[in-house]
Order: sequence, then structure tokens, then C-alpha cells
Amino acid sequence: MSHLDSETKRKLREMGVSSLVDAIEVQDDTLTLGMVFEERIKLAVDDAHATFTHAKVEGLIRRAGLRYPNADLRRLDMLEQRGLDRGVIAQLGTCQFITRQQNVVFQGFTGSGKSYLGSALAKQACQHRYRAHYVRMPDLEESWAAARDKPGGKEKWLRKYAAFTLLVIDEWLLDPPTDDVRSMLLELLERRYDSSSTVFCTQYAKKDWHQRLGGGVHADAIMDRIVHNAIWIETGNTNMREHTAVAG
Repeated sequence: MSHLDSETKRKLREMGVSSLVDAIEVQDDTLTLGMVFEERIKLAVDDAHATFTHAKVEGLIRRAGLRYPNADLRRLDMLEQRGLDRGVIAQLGTCQFITRQQNVVFQGFTGSGKSYLGSALAKQACQHRYRAHYVRMPDLEESWAAARDKPGGKEKWLRKYAAFTLLVIDEWLLDPPTDDVRSMLLELLERRYDSSSTVFCTQYAKKDWHQRLGGGVHADAIMDRIVHNAIWIETGNTNMREHTAVAG
């Protein structure tokens, strides 16, 4: 394929297909010798699409706000004492739980790797081209408090957090929520129910949730929108920070 003239390149870039221009420009004439026109175009489009996909995934990961941007399910330390099931982790990696609108709960002691797992799962979702977002519960509450004092702020905030295909809430129930936060959680989880997936990273076992949510009908309603369609994974009591420091 002969190199494109400057006017053709200008028009293609103007149409937003710069990656295709670049792919055509860098084609090795020696390697593509003997290929028909259609084959060379297909090769250029494949290369341009790969570049486009990589850029899109990188953008999704960057905007997800991960606590551990380099987290990777494939490099997960599967210490036997953690009790993590490789099959379950591998299944989560397919992101089929998202298509089924299932929730995931990572529950374990401080330092047991919950935040890393939440970040890794959100990153995996981005690689499947889903919109994911990571947030600590204290930060979620703080952003809600700031939004509710603005005209239309509550509804705008709820639409934003309801729209993420995967939302990771870390430090879930670290502090018992106030009445206002409980009402927010109920509305947010109602909007996300049966339409998206939420990951909860928490120190607290399911039996403790109702009390920490304040008991009563609000606690019932919040738990009802989480627990019946959730994959529960215990991360154990091994302190992975200490383990990593010793291993290093």
C-alpha cells in the first residue's frame, strides 16, 4: 500500500480515525508484500482497533479511581491460609457476575487484602469495557454531604453513582451510618438493584450488618437489596501487608 498523501491523512484525522492513519503509515511493505488490498486494509484496521481499545480501557481504569491501580487478579497471592478459592476468583475474573447483576462481598480482617481484591475486580471490569468506580465509604459519605446542600445536588449525585456498571465500596460499615446516610444507601442500592453490580469490602460478617445499619426497617431494606444476590468471599485473617513486607 503506498503511503497516504497529506490531504488524505488530513481528512481521515478530521474524521477522528487518526489511529487508522498511523496503522497504515507504519505498515512494513516487506511484511505485507503480496497481500491484496483488502488484506492490508484489514490488517491496518485490526491494528488501529487494538490501539483504540487499549486507549479506551486505560481511560476507564484511570477514571475508576482505584486504590491500587496495579492490582491484578492474575497475580493474586493465593496463600493457603487465606482460604481463597482459585475457581471462584477465576470466575469473578470473567465478569459474568456483572451481566447477572450480582453483588460481591469481600469480608475479612484488617490487612487481609480486601481493598486489593476490590481494586483488581474493578480493573478487570474496565478491561471488559465496563464503567467501574472505587470509593471508600467515608469518602462516599463526604461527597454525599457536599452534594445534598446544592440545588438538585442529591438527584445528580444519585444518578452519578447509580450509573456505574460496577461500584466498589471499600470500608463498608467501618462506622455505623447516620439516619441521613442510611436513607441515601437505601435509595442508591434501590436504583442499582437488578441493573448493576456492587462490591462491598468489609471487616464485618453478615450477622453484624443489621445492627451496624441501625436495625429496623431501613437495615432490613438495605440488606434485602444486597445479600440475596451476592457472592460472599472470606479473605481470611492473614495480614497481607505484613506478609508482603516479610516477603520483600
